[in-house]
Amino acid sequence: MTAPLPLKHLAAAEFAALAPMSADAFYAAAAGRLKAGGRAVSYFALPEEDPALLDNSFAGRRLILILAFDSERKLEALAASVKGASFRSLTPEFPQLHLFEREIAEQTGLRCEGHPWCKPVRYPLYAGSPVTPGVTDFFQVHGGKVHEVAVGPVHAGVIEPGHFRFQCHGELVFHLELALGYQHRGIESRLIGGPGGLTAHYMETLAGDTTIGHSMAYCRAVEALSGARVPERGEFLRAVMLELERLANHTGDLGALSGDVAYLPTASFCGRLRGDFLNISALICGNRFGRNMVIPGGTAFDLDAALIKEIKLRLDAAFRDVSDAADLLWAAPSVMDRFEGTGVVSKETALALGLVGPAARASGVLRDVRHNFPAGVYNSRAALVLDAPESGDVYARAYIRRLEIKRSYELINGLLASLPPGPVFARTGAMKPESFVVSLNEGWRGEIAHAAVTDKAGKFRHYKVKDPSFNNWQGLAMALRDGQISDFPLCNKSFNLSYCGHDL
Repeated sequence: MTAPLPLKHLAAAEFAALAPMSADAFYAAAAGRLKAGGRAVSYFALPEEDPALLDNSFAGRRLILILAFDSERKLEALAASVKGASFRSLTPEFPQLHLFEREIAEQTGLRCEGHPWCKPVRYPLYAGSPVTPGVTDFFQVHGGKVHEVAVGPVHAGVIEPGHFRFQCHGELVFHLELALGYQHRGIESRLIGGPGGLTAHYMETLAGDTTIGHSMAYCRAVEALSGARVPERGEFLRAVMLELERLANHTGDLGALSGDVAYLPTASFCGRLRGDFLNISALICGNRFGRNMVIPGGTAFDLDAALIKEIKLRLDAAFRDVSDAADLLWAAPSVMDRFEGTGVVSKETALALGLVGPAARASGVLRDVRHNFPAGVYNSRAALVLDAPESGDVYARAYIRRLEIKRSYELINGLLASLPPGPVFARTGAMKPESFVVSLNEGWRGEIAHAAVTDKAGKFRHYKVKDPSFNNWQGLAMALRDGQISDFPLCNKSFNLSYCGHDL
């Protein structure tokens, strides 16, 4: 292969078509396509199986880079075979790849030549690893009045572990460095050889607050590889669940942001209302997070007329109360004073880092999988919010949540009103052997990307998951640059990223 391989979203392709380039050709092709507007969706390495591509001194690896051209709704893939012990870094020219390349180096042992800061992303799970959680080489700023502030990994309240290291001059933050990995469970390695009895459980708990988002991405990958077609009614119900998940989490975020600026009316209202949306999910499938609902081939539960009526009543009441709570928030001058101009991430920075989801859209980068790579019912329902502010600050990240709450409410009402008759599930067959597929989904935090490769038996040879938090944690670090350390809780909540979704 001398040129990138064109891909179709959710269309299985023969893995043999993704023939590896030479290292130099791969670097040149990748750099050219990134300069042409490509965006890294996923970048990973998997072991070679062809003996001719193995090196006697080092286990051969194949690098696979998946690129998206959002405005063209186009995907491309490039591959390179690495026979030696290193590969060349693209990060110095394309910062959006910095974390992908660090992950490849950590998972394979390959050296990433030219990477400016090739530290562990997580912490290896094997015994005898030289990497210990919390022990790493932190970036330091030197100066007579510069001091460090270390936060975590143990935090107040019920929260996942993560470490934040600030380099400060008084209250001014020069640099924030993130050290994650405490939640690393080795899930991707456990998916190899599947699907199995625990595969669906792993997908639903990759990031527990994004159960539907990840389950849909996984199920669509299986369906594409097996040639299965989900009944239309099943697609409608999946979208209802995805938008309920978005409603619950955006509502909770508005409440948490209110709490961080001590505005208690909206904080208390939204804390309850998040639960109301979660309870609608439980009404549908028996679980507040939607577990056991989305399965390969469709959904495990259906709705009857009485249940649809009850859902609409609850949805209308909860949305009305959320709208009132948001009105209170935006009518408070003291709140707007704290939101506006705090934690700014410019459009240029968002593009350079490859940010996704509401965090990207709040900086003027209009990325939404439901719009750019639609699937299921979203083929006829463009969901991208276009009238959001683009100031890139806490205000913009909060306001886009408010707009998306309204949009999700409208989508759910439209889906329930036009729910087609018929089954919700169709049985899936065996997956195609030696094939691969890319499955994208717009979770409430942003773009979820699953890439699956099958072996000769039609089982998972490799499975790569990218949660939107993987893209966006560095955005939080940049939001604090030249800001006040007292702004950290507010900025952190305006991104509300997942630790376990990053760590896997």
